[in-house]
Amino acid sequence: MRITLKQIEAFLAVADSGNFSRAAVRLQSAQPAVSQAVKDLETELGVRLFDRTTRRVELTDAGREFQASAEKIVEDLGHAVTNLNDLAERRRGRIRIAAPPLLAAAVLPEAIAEFRREAPGIDVDLVDASTDEIIDAVRSGRAECGLGTFPPGGDQLERQSLARDELMLFCHADAPLAARDRVAWSDLAGEPLVTLTRGSGIRLLTEVGFETAGIGLVPSHEVSHVTTAVALVEAGLGVAVLPTYALAAARNGALVGRPLAAPTIAREIQLIHASGRSVSPAVAAFTPILRRCVQRLKPAFR
Repeated sequence: MRITLKQIEAFLAVADSGNFSRAAVRLQSAQPAVSQAVKDLETELGVRLFDRTTRRVELTDAGREFQASAEKIVEDLGHAVTNLNDLAERRRGRIRIAAPPLLAAAVLPEAIAEFRREAPGIDVDLVDASTDEIIDAVRSGRAECGLGTFPPGGDQLERQSLARDELMLFCHADAPLAARDRVAWSDLAGEPLVTLTRGSGIRLLTEVGFETAGIGLVPSHEVSHVTTAVALVEAGLGVAVLPTYALAAARNGALVGRPLAAPTIAREIQLIHASGRSVSPAVAAFTPILRRCVQRLKPAFR
């Protein structure tokens, strides 16, 4: 069956006006075209919809029954078009974004609040998860996008860089290294080091820094979460190499961050999407706000 919207609109116009000529005027179409559209619709349905005389056009029983259904079809289509226009104009919609807990806490509350002021009809759902969980959620469609630092590879993800994040030294404000504007990796020799456990991307980059500087890495504490590492440093139990946004976990002014040099090691904070899926208008509108909020992190650590 190949019924068209044009045929349904012609039928409803004739049914409402009771006349092909008036229906043609309403539709801004030629009368023969309206008549042909109704005739084609009757052929597709296999029933007569109108009884025609020289003076009037009346609905048949089948026509009256079809009229209600046809009006509902046009109404539903109108609602669908309106909804899509609202999505395109960012008047309504929903975003589900996944991010690691610390980065989510440091960036997303501010970004969501700013976005809500610009697009109050769009809801943003936040999922805080590990890097592997973020990638799985984006691939499976449980999240439209993911924020974080991700390992390279052919993982069926589209990546958009939002900012460059350099690893920094975090130490107690009273520590000797806190008096320096910049710290070399070699200066960490002999310092009690708080590190993340093996398997962490930050731990891997820390090992690269120590190896490049030609010094041994002997942790005094190994922990699984950045927030725990920050707490240990605040307590004066060592120094830690962490991403710049780790200062968001600081609870007081006892922690300071200093740039690390020789070498400088950086990562990209990225927004990821599943390959082959179009980015929704809502996500496209949220991205520049998210970028600004991510980039505001860096000056706070200088």
